[in-house]
Amino acid sequence: MADEFPGWHGTTIIGVKKDGEVVIAGDGQVSLGQTVIKGTARKVRRLSPGGFDVVAGFAGSTADAFTLLERLETKLEATPGQLQRAAVDLAKDWRTDKYLQKLEAMLIVSDGAQIYVITGAGDVLEPEHDVTAIGSGGNYALAAGRALMDSDLSAEQVARKAMAIASDICVYTNGNLTIESLRP
Repeated sequence: MADEFPGWHGTTIIGVKKDGEVVIAGDGQVSLGQTVIKGTARKVRRLSPGGFDVVAGFAGSTADAFTLLERLETKLEATPGQLQRAAVDLAKDWRTDKYLQKLEAMLIVSDGAQIYVITGAGDVLEPEHDVTAIGSGGNYALAAGRALMDSDLSAEQVARKAMAIASDICVYTNGNLTIESLRP
């Protein structure tokens, strides 16, 4: 019976670092099988533990992502201003804690200087080409974003155009964007 459940699908999150600015953008669609459940979900959030701004975007189960965001915020409070250390600590916990291992989500996080993808496999990845993407339309957004990086477009413009391309291709992605930006 569990195999018949269509499962939650959908989201595309992109992170772009260009000209001293980091932008994380996410679409607003949540789908159950072939049905759009909500088109205005906010999958990009600004965290400010101790006055230190971090932007995070998530793909996957919403409840799981919120659990991870809370854990990340706790890690950031323990290591103010050290996103990389907090991200590595979160990834370690996620990989080794039996409860956290069951969580199905991925995160893109940034402090304005660095951008990372955090996965449940224990990975903290820094994109090689200053653009990264996750979610059902992630590969489409990533390809478009990388193609646009050499243009005169700003980080936000690259993110917007890449998300527009992904939403035209991926049925689980829409054009209703939430965008947050940071400068170091």
